[in-house]
Amino acid sequence: MLDSIIKFSIKNKLVIGIMTLLLIIWGVWSATKLPIDAVPDITNNQVQIITVCPTLAAQEVEQLVTFPIEQSIANIPDLEETRSISRFGLSVITVVFKEKVDIYFARQLINEKLKEAEEKIPDGIGTPELAPVSTGLGQIYEYIIHPKKGSENKYNAKDLRTMQDWIVARQLYGTPGIAEVNSFGGELKQYEVAVNPSRLKAMDVSITDIFNALERNNQNTGGAYIDKKPRAYFVRGIGMVTSLDDIKNISVKNNPGSVPIFIKDVADVRFGNAVRYGAMTYNGDVDAVGGVVMMLKGENANSVIEKIKEKLPTIQKSLPDDIIIEPYIDRSVLVDKAMSTVEKNLIEGALIVIFVLVLFLGNFRAGLIVASAIPLAMLFALAMMNVFGVSANLMSLGAIDFGLIVDGAVIVVEATLHHLGLRKSKQRLTQTEMDEEVFLSASKIRSSAAFGEIIILIVYIPILTLVGVEGKMFRPMAQTVGFAIFGALILSLTYIPMMCALFLSKKPTYKETFSDRMMNWLQKKYQPLLEKAISIKYWFVGIAIAIFAVSIFLFSRMGGEFIPQLQEGEYAFEFKMPIETSLSQSIETSMLASRIAKQFDEVKMVVGRTGAGEVPTDPMPPSATDLIIILKPESEWKSGRTYDELGDAIEEKIAVIPGIIVEKSQPIQMRFNELMTGIKQDVAIKIFGENLDTLALNADKVSKVIQTVKGVTVPQVELVSGLPQINIEYDRTRLANYGVNVEDVNNVVSTAFAGKGAGVVFENERRFDLVVRLDSTYRGSIEDVNNMMIPTSTGSQIPLSQVATIEYKLGPAQISREAGKRRIVIGFNVAGRDVQSVVEEIQKKLNNQVKLPSGYYFTYGGQFENLQEASNRLLIAVPVSLILIFVLLYFTFSSFKQAGLIFTAIPMSAIGGILALLLRGMPFSISAGIGFIALFGVAVLNGIVLIGIFNQLEKEGEKDVLKRVIEGTKIRLRPVLMTATVASLGFLPMALSSSAGAEVQKPLATVVIGGLVTATFLTLFVLPLLYIIFNSKINLKRKFKVKPITTIVVLLLSLVGFTANAQTKDLSSVDEAINIALKNNQTIKASDLEIDASKALKKTAGELPKLGFNAQLGQYNSTKFDQSFEVAQTIPFPTLFGEKKQLINAEIKGKELQKNLTVLELKTQVRTYYYQILYLQHNQKQLQQLDSLYSDFIEIAQLRYKTGDTKKVDISTAEAKKGEINLLLKQNKVFLNNAVASLKTLMNTREDFLIVENGIFQPLQISNLLDNDVVASHPAIQSLYQDAVIAEQTKKVERSQGLPDFTIGFTNQSLIGFHTVNGMEKYFNSGNRFNSVNIGIAIPITYGATKARIKSLDFRKQASEANAQQQQRALTTQLQNALQQYQQDMQQFNYFQQEALPNAKEIVSAAQLGYKTGEISYVEYLFALQTATDIQLNYLKSIQQVNQSVINIYSLINQ
Repeated sequence: MLDSIIKFSIKNKLVIGIMTLLLIIWGVWSATKLPIDAVPDITNNQVQIITVCPTLAAQEVEQLVTFPIEQSIANIPDLEETRSISRFGLSVITVVFKEKVDIYFARQLINEKLKEAEEKIPDGIGTPELAPVSTGLGQIYEYIIHPKKGSENKYNAKDLRTMQDWIVARQLYGTPGIAEVNSFGGELKQYEVAVNPSRLKAMDVSITDIFNALERNNQNTGGAYIDKKPRAYFVRGIGMVTSLDDIKNISVKNNPGSVPIFIKDVADVRFGNAVRYGAMTYNGDVDAVGGVVMMLKGENANSVIEKIKEKLPTIQKSLPDDIIIEPYIDRSVLVDKAMSTVEKNLIEGALIVIFVLVLFLGNFRAGLIVASAIPLAMLFALAMMNVFGVSANLMSLGAIDFGLIVDGAVIVVEATLHHLGLRKSKQRLTQTEMDEEVFLSASKIRSSAAFGEIIILIVYIPILTLVGVEGKMFRPMAQTVGFAIFGALILSLTYIPMMCALFLSKKPTYKETFSDRMMNWLQKKYQPLLEKAISIKYWFVGIAIAIFAVSIFLFSRMGGEFIPQLQEGEYAFEFKMPIETSLSQSIETSMLASRIAKQFDEVKMVVGRTGAGEVPTDPMPPSATDLIIILKPESEWKSGRTYDELGDAIEEKIAVIPGIIVEKSQPIQMRFNELMTGIKQDVAIKIFGENLDTLALNADKVSKVIQTVKGVTVPQVELVSGLPQINIEYDRTRLANYGVNVEDVNNVVSTAFAGKGAGVVFENERRFDLVVRLDSTYRGSIEDVNNMMIPTSTGSQIPLSQVATIEYKLGPAQISREAGKRRIVIGFNVAGRDVQSVVEEIQKKLNNQVKLPSGYYFTYGGQFENLQEASNRLLIAVPVSLILIFVLLYFTFSSFKQAGLIFTAIPMSAIGGILALLLRGMPFSISAGIGFIALFGVAVLNGIVLIGIFNQLEKEGEKDVLKRVIEGTKIRLRPVLMTATVASLGFLPMALSSSAGAEVQKPLATVVIGGLVTATFLTLFVLPLLYIIFNSKINLKRKFKVKPITTIVVLLLSLVGFTANAQTKDLSSVDEAINIALKNNQTIKASDLEIDASKALKKTAGELPKLGFNAQLGQYNSTKFDQSFEVAQTIPFPTLFGEKKQLINAEIKGKELQKNLTVLELKTQVRTYYYQILYLQHNQKQLQQLDSLYSDFIEIAQLRYKTGDTKKVDISTAEAKKGEINLLLKQNKVFLNNAVASLKTLMNTREDFLIVENGIFQPLQISNLLDNDVVASHPAIQSLYQDAVIAEQTKKVERSQGLPDFTIGFTNQSLIGFHTVNGMEKYFNSGNRFNSVNIGIAIPITYGATKARIKSLDFRKQASEANAQQQQRALTTQLQNALQQYQQDMQQFNYFQQEALPNAKEIVSAAQLGYKTGEISYVEYLFALQTATDIQLNYLKSIQQVNQSVINIYSLINQ
């Protein structure tokens, strides 16, 4: 098939040219449509449930909101993890689903369950809502809105927030690909009724009165319409408030005979703002407003950002002239940086590969032909990526090595050049001749080209099995490399042969090129080194193995990290202040930190995000701030600092601010960490338990311990307690005296301080809440809470302090839960060390230094968790890829030895990979692990090239191993060096790159380059030495042919114990051979041992459960120290013992039947080989007689030739015939030796034996007539029926086990103290013992499980019986067929014995006499001899056929 493809490509150059053009068009079109991002989106499949409840503290949020929702969603299918945060006014629950679940289906499931949960949440507390359908990479565009210089005082935070919500966000909504625009910072405008408590008291008005008045006086209505011909007039009642004046003039109280009391009399009506939970600062100068655009999951970041940028000019025009929108995070910048890194590496790699190819091939045209495959394969890969929905990013395009891609093309072009160089003619080739030459060379090498590409493809297959984070990260890479290599494979069979035929020089040149001179120089250096290595081959190989052992040791000491962090070009500093810090203090501190950071020349802009946004997907408390530092391009940096040094310097400066904890990170990294694992740091130590104070106490201990570990940044302990609260504790008696309910008081407190919505005020389209709360002057201290007036049932008002105790207390700041349990997190990042070694050191220290109370335990999360999961998957993926490589090698070379030899390339390449990582100071990461997988595939290819040439030289007749090695290495030095150089140098730009995104690619490239250096060394030195050692010491090429599978099993098991005697023994009959085999064969012995093993279990039938002994010591009766001792025994239902015994007996019988089957198979094999040997011995005698006949004929022919009666041709013909007989004799001898060896193996003996021939060679015969029912005794059928018996007996055991168990026990105890005996108090000490007997019965209440097992055993029994019946029918049919075959074979034998054989003897004697006397010619004599020969040999064959039929019948009737 491959030949046909190559031939078609060479003959139809125009068709291939057009197809190549179509590939280019398809590839370029696909490249424009391909989704592009910096890194693959590795966020797990999650849904966030957010409930805002502004008036509740953390404990109430957990009890009333979080817990009911968690309970409702607990039974949703395919859940992987649930975690939640409950803090003042907010509940955020993150639900992680398995990857296979569609996100919209998951949201629907949660929505259904939320309806149930809402019923359990009290009214008015809050409504659970789902967060936007976005991911860790979803925050693609972040901007701030701020006034231009000079207009800072013109707009306040309220105005800016209104612009953001009603102008900017509204116009961004509806952009395709946007899930949410999350507003941040500023003040949310409200119409505020600020109540004055003094006026309320004076005018005897309560807050509830105001609330009711506002609700009743802010509504419109409709009165249908009035039909007044010719028009209809619609009736509309307009009572909605539209201004502050409207609100002021609402009447609160209107007692008859008095002046009405208006809102303006008791409250100040003004523009206010909602209670703030978050804020934003810009460059440390202004309290700014911003927005975060969140992309819909699965969208193309670049195209969404383009659409946003298209809308921004229109939005900017709709804002006042002195307000500007300034983006500070634009994902497309990072994407462009990462893509430029990929493009740079790919272009540089391609140029290096082209240079190396031209250098090694010594032919510019050939180099360009191979190089032209690079862009074409790349375009094919891009097209396939578009088809399969793989996005273009650092990982998917980062591992493409053009050296690997052109491998197939190199092999084809190099073979063509080599083939053209061997031509003797010096004439210019015609196009037809050139086509033929290219076809010949390409078809010869096609399998090597294809095989090389296929091995690389297979190596990448296990990567496709990775799931989770590492699957999302690395699967696109494996897919892209697979597409590129598959494209290159197609090109190497179509495009490359066509281009070779068309463009390679048709005029043979014999001039030595630079490439030839370079290779000659390398040969001169290499050959003496190889010869020197051969002279010390054992030392050399030993040293190589020792280096491998050392590198494995070093590898075990090498640390590990999950994935090297991508340099995003921006910093995110997370800093936390004490939990009691107010929002205004946090904003001040954020602005101070921003001003410090802005002092650095490299910083372009600093944006601080404090607390939570409008949609709190990142639920930070007001005391926490994320400081996003946007940097200038590195080309504008003047200080000479690196990216990491700058980050450290900024962190050092900010850390001097008192009372804050600073943590350096990057925006995407921080968001990924938090969404994936619930924390923003790389590693989290989680402590699970119930009591928040105990959790906080132990977390502080852990924090102190881990600070002593090198490489750990300052640990951030989750702040779960210490939130200052003003607690109002109601006195229920006083409440009752005043006739007041808790609900009424709570409503007043909530409205007065938090504010309560009393309706909505519309400004055209815009809508703002109308809120009632106390004037800020009267809600500033605990006294204000004390003095707040509460209406009573009599209509009077009393201060809150009359019915409640009000005091300061510390309460929980937030309650974190995971999998339904409370937990606290100690998070930290790792600097200057790898994650794995840090965590291992911490684990040791915590085990020794921190003892947790019972019910409390540690777990580890974050990056470390991901690293462990990924490493476990790679522990499966890597061995699978190695096994696949080995299987491919075995199928190619059909030799375990040679496959093993080539396989040694893998450990040798691993040495280089490990040392390269160590030299560059890199830890083992998943990137490096993928590098090793790719490396193993490349390393094996060179071994294939070398072993292939050694085999070829052996076929050509070179028997000397040393000469084969010297000659083979000489021929293959160029391809070996070229493959390794091209593959390793193709990765060089990646390994040395320092631009954006290079961190992820560096470990991969480092491993491949380092590994190929040592792998090439192995191919050129260690592999030839191993080949010499293996081929000079042992020969593994002995093959044996055995037909039935049973024989293979018998042979393998029989190899265990040969007996070592060297005498020759006579075997007089087949029965003697069978007896020896039955006695010696290890398989039979194994069957006997299996039976003994089952018999040994007989004693277990009466087994009782263990005798229980319990001691109870302590104050169980009184304050005295008493002791109690109890002995108890459980006794199963008595019928169980008998049923168990019956089951064991049935299993013993089953093993005995299995042994009978093994014996029958062994007898059949022994008979087969015994009668085969007998036949071959007689055949040998017959051939020897024929040999002597032809010798006589030659003598007569020579005599007659001398006398001139015949010609020379008589003698030649006779000698040719004698040669044929000789060949038959030799073949017979080989068959005989093989049969003897097989029979010796079956008999498990090393003794030589001789099968005694008793008179005439006669066939076996079956004397009695056979009935079909005789098959029923066959062990295979009996064994299946016995399986049914075992199933029945097992059923009885199950039934007995389902019956009640009995318990009997005896207790002896002391009861120290005074006891009444016969009416008198008497003191009993520990020597006075009290005894009791316990009798119990255990009755199974879930008998359904037992019934299910019994039913299953019923089905198993029926299955065994059905199999037995089917087997019996099959064997009966086989027996009938075998008997018919036997009759046919007997007829054939009778014909030869009675008719053909006597005629043959007469033909020979008559022909001899006739030829001697000259009556017949030599032709007639030869024909007569040939006829007689055929008859005599076929007579022996007919006997052997009868014997085989009889042996077959014996095996069917169990004889």
